Amino acid sequence: MAQAKYTRIDGKKSSSNVCSTATIIVFVALCLVGVWMLTSSSVSPVENSDFPVEDSTGDLPDDATNLGSKESPSQEETRNDNPSTEREDKTTEISGEGGKSDDRTDDETGNEEKKKVDGNEDARVNNEDAKTNADDAKTNNEDAKTNDEDAKTNDEDAKTNGEDAKTNGADAKTSGDSGQEELSTDNTKADAVDSEQMVDEIPSDTSKQDKGDESPNEEKDDKEQTSSDDLISAAQSELLNETSAQTGSWSTQAAESQNEKKAQAPSGSEEQGGHSWKLCGTTAGPDFIPCLDNVFAIRHLRTNKHYEHRERHCPEEPPTCLVPLPEGYRRPIEWPTSRERIWYNNVPHTKLVESKGHQNWVKVSGEYLTFPGGGTQFKHGALHYIEFIENTLQKKGFEFSWGKSSRVVLDVGCGVASFGGFLFEKDVLTMSFAPKDEHEAQVQFALERGIPAISAVMGTQRLPFPGIVFDVVHCARCRVPWHIEGGKLLLELNRVLRPGGYFVWSATPVYQKFQEDVEIWKAMSQLTKSMCWELIAKEKDRVNGVGVAVFRKPISNECYEQRSNSNPPMCEQSDDRNAAWNVPLQSCMHSIPVGDLERGSHWPDQWPARVGKPPYWMTSSQVGVYGKAAPEDFTSDYEHWKRVVNQSYLKGMGFSWSSVRNVMDMRAIYGGFAAALRDLNILVMSVVAIDSADTLPIIYERGLFGIYHDWCESFNTYPRSYDLLHADHLFSKIKSKCSFMGLVAETDRILRPEGKLIVRDKVEIITELESLLRSMKWEIRMTYSKGTEGLLCAQKTMWRPTETENLTYANA
Repeated sequence: MAQAKYTRIDGKKSSSNVCSTATIIVFVALCLVGVWMLTSSSVSPVENSDFPVEDSTGDLPDDATNLGSKESPSQEETRNDNPSTEREDKTTEISGEGGKSDDRTDDETGNEEKKKVDGNEDARVNNEDAKTNADDAKTNNEDAKTNDEDAKTNDEDAKTNGEDAKTNGADAKTSGDSGQEELSTDNTKADAVDSEQMVDEIPSDTSKQDKGDESPNEEKDDKEQTSSDDLISAAQSELLNETSAQTGSWSTQAAESQNEKKAQAPSGSEEQGGHSWKLCGTTAGPDFIPCLDNVFAIRHLRTNKHYEHRERHCPEEPPTCLVPLPEGYRRPIEWPTSRERIWYNNVPHTKLVESKGHQNWVKVSGEYLTFPGGGTQFKHGALHYIEFIENTLQKKGFEFSWGKSSRVVLDVGCGVASFGGFLFEKDVLTMSFAPKDEHEAQVQFALERGIPAISAVMGTQRLPFPGIVFDVVHCARCRVPWHIEGGKLLLELNRVLRPGGYFVWSATPVYQKFQEDVEIWKAMSQLTKSMCWELIAKEKDRVNGVGVAVFRKPISNECYEQRSNSNPPMCEQSDDRNAAWNVPLQSCMHSIPVGDLERGSHWPDQWPARVGKPPYWMTSSQVGVYGKAAPEDFTSDYEHWKRVVNQSYLKGMGFSWSSVRNVMDMRAIYGGFAAALRDLNILVMSVVAIDSADTLPIIYERGLFGIYHDWCESFNTYPRSYDLLHADHLFSKIKSKCSFMGLVAETDRILRPEGKLIVRDKVEIITELESLLRSMKWEIRMTYSKGTEGLLCAQKTMWRPTETENLTYANA
């Protein structure tokens, strides 16, 4: 071989044909090996160190490293522009050894092949074979050239993809710097392009609502557009640090209510992975209210004398099943049309039509239930009746004006709540309630109409409201025996009615002369006089043919002190008028607050001035819920919610608020969320948890309304009552207290199909909740996170499970 090599260099011929032939063979073999190596390297190089760092698999979603090597027209999109991953996958296919790629270098491979040729002692072929091999080598060289061109094209594509990946990486870095994080591993997978994706940007469907809500990808083409990050980051940065929120200067409702029930649901989390939902199998069916339809508990009551069977009797553990939909249920009619008519199939009950149709409560008209606006005491319309009351009081010289001086009203025994529905035109908020009794679905009719109402009864327990908060209490033939048992039920109205407030009573004893009516009127006259209520008006409405009596509560203790008979007695100083959760009724009266800084000593400012001002009785010496001086805390909370609502909720949630009417703030503090929505045709039920700071009196003082509740139990409302639920750090509170799954099922129960849920909470709670909502086939509209805080917006669908869970306690 040394001689042959030397001869080639000097240009001299060798005398050995054997050496010449061997040289040709070795040359051809080396060419073939070289062509083979060149072809293989152009397809699948073992190393990818020539590509940018941005293309490394560690910077890409997990699915980018798991894609197959099968080519398709859209392959570059599905593999997230990662050419290095493609080469690695193809190398894996070529290696053929247990799916592992060959780690040897090109030189090592070539040397081994060369040794095989040199060591072949029988490598003797003729010139024709050599010529054939040379032709083959020429063909392979042409193929190699073609592969080189393909490789060059692939390299250019890889370069382009690498630049795109680098750009996307920079965008991701910018997003990360702004504090936004993904909340679920689901969003790093193929569904990341879905409109329901859980990423740190507004979903694509949001941009249909407002041009300023476009996603970050769309904003690359127009830097002047308001980004989704800009849209919500300003508001979301206002996330309050709930870990520092205390009760401030206010005690909790749980502490105030000494006789409240102990939470019965066990603490701890349930298994959520792969949760299988079932329908609730109950006698009530689609109208199931767990704490009012506990058939087992009702059967075992000792007596029903005081309507105990209409009160709350919650199961030991809240149900975790889903309530079925009525057959033929459809999206509710929107307000204000809903005040006059609703879909019959949504509330398919006709008993009230049969018993109260002649009084214009409700009628059936084809596929609708219609509401002429009448009632037992106002057959010719609620609006006339409302104006009659106002005119009567003004004629008597009282500065009474619906919606200004009298803003918050309690309507007892509301029927289908037409009174409250038409008072809304006067800028009045009415808390309507009636029991779930033989007047089938009356509260459900009200809620379907878009009128706030709850199922409750004047029985043995205090109403779930603080003391001295209602401007007016109304009873239009509400079937409550006010005069019996020392006036215990009327004394409960006295507890919740603010000093100087009005009790409007429209019932047959006011204007009829039958013996029973005369006796009741006499008893009521004596009772109200002993309570120091002044009868300021007693008039008959000629249009409706009914009479109205209006009583007024005193504004001082002078009358109480001058009574010759101390019956009903004054309450003990230790009796807290605000304690209302599962507290038995007391036959006593609380004294009137008279101190300048005592709540109730002054009538609130007129609406709407009262909504934005801290109440006069909040002083700087008091510590607010968020640690500031109480007035400053109040103002800061209000400004916070105005920013959140205006900059985020109204623009960045991807749905139209025009379809929203019934709203519940499931964990209200000062009522800032409700106050921020006051300019819309929206009614917000503010719920103050019994174990939170007792700020419900502040909410009422603002001209808003709400209720106490323990979210370890079901709420006193029918299924499908609300268009939107808002939960600010509620789920994390329940997680550490009682049944998380029970609250999720309750949320599904009270929210209407196509209704929205907005949750602000810890990131881990948002992630867990999203998984459960997806298991119920809810649509995740958007998620957002900043640090440890997160935001979720989801929409309930019409989906219901097929299997049924039989609730034995709720079956007759």
